[in-house]
Formats: sequence, structure tokens, C-alpha cells
Amino acid sequence: MTAPTFEKTFTASPAHIDELGHVNNAVWVQWIQDMATAHWEAAARPADREAYFWVVTRHEIDYRGNIAQGDSVTGTTWIEGPARGAQSTRRVEFRDATGKHIVSATTTWAMLDRATRCLARVRADVLAPFT
Repeated sequence: MTAPTFEKTFTASPAHIDELGHVNNAVWVQWIQDMATAHWEAAARPADREAYFWVVTRHEIDYRGNIAQGDSVTGTTWIEGPARGAQSTRRVEFRDATGKHIVSATTTWAMLDRATRCLARVRADVLAPFT
């Protein structure tokens, strides 16, 4: 990872647990989205946060393990490579308390203009705080 990273910790509550006794896959998707949103809010320039917002167009997730109620994971995310038109690729990896990678994702996001709600080409200066 050469790009600047962002980290956030999540703890599994009873509402996150499925009938198998571990975090439901839908919760992992929510945590991936929470990571992306928090990273944008923390690193983007104020003018860019006011002008644009992001929507997910694709999630590719690999599950290699899981956690149970009360367990925590630390998610790390970063932007991977240059944008392509209105789209940008983000990586997210979750590690359990032992440091083991248990969930990894590659997600594609499209940037929209807040005023028009239309796709907006991602300029290099918008991604500069993330690369």
C-alpha cells in the first residue's frame, strides 16, 4: 500500500450477528460503506465535500473469516490507482484482533455532482488528498 490509508474500528453488537453466530455479510457491506464515507469526510477538501458525493457501483468481497459478538475488527482503506472517468476504485481490508485478514474488498464508486445529481469526472485534484 503506497497510498495514504484510513483506519476505523468496528465492534460486533448483537444486531450484527446472524444465525451462524457471526457478523452477517450485509453488515460487512455496511461497514465497507462506512469506511469509504468516513475516509471521504476526513480527507477530502471542504469544497469537494460540498460539491460532490459518491455512490457505489460494485462491491467484490472476499470472506476469509469472521468475528462474533463483542469482537472487534480494524478496517483499513485506500484509493487504488487513478480514477477512470467518474469512477474510482477503493480497497478495504479488515483484520481481527490477532492481525489476521478476515475480509477484503475492492469497491468501485462513482462521483456525482451534488447540484445536478449527474456523474462528474473525477479530477486528479479531487483524489490528491487520497493518493
